[in-house]
Amino acid sequence: MTAVLAAGVIAFMLGLTAAAVPLYDLFCRVTGYGGTTQRAEQAPDAVGDETMKVYFNADVAQGMPCSFAPVVREVEVRIGEQTLAFYRAHNRAGRPVTGTATFNVTPAKAGIYFSKIDCFCFTEQTLAPGESVDMPVSFFVDPAILDDPGANEVRSITLSYTFFPRDDQDPSEASDERPSS
Repeated sequence: MTAVLAAGVIAFMLGLTAAAVPLYDLFCRVTGYGGTTQRAEQAPDAVGDETMKVYFNADVAQGMPCSFAPVVREVEVRIGEQTLAFYRAHNRAGRPVTGTATFNVTPAKAGIYFSKIDCFCFTEQTLAPGESVDMPVSFFVDPAILDDPGANEVRSITLSYTFFPRDDQDPSEASDERPSS
């Protein structure tokens, strides 16, 4: 009986371990925890007069042979209005590079109110040698932020991305940069 109980506890713990990452991801998407943004099909119909300043930030992971930056550093948006911004990536390597971008917003409490309709971060990006590309992100700030007393001091949001090489890409290949001329 003790062995069966112990085996059951071990199986339960293994099950929790396997479910931890997807459950944590679901928790973050639902609550906006840690600056996790939301996904939406479209912006709301009603757009108010209140505005929010949105700042854009970009970083490149070590070993990624690309430059990566927002095309515009900040915009003032009307809350609820769909907005389009661009990030520019340039492959400095002498071979194709495939990467993906992770993101978050600060302050973290604003994550639940920052909704993306379309984003380059939803798919892998492959850039040919020397190629530059402007990658779009379509977003809006949910008007519900105005009704949240815990977010009433939020006057600006920063959207940050980090561009990473694809997991299966050899880091020694990723740093194969072209010499400057």
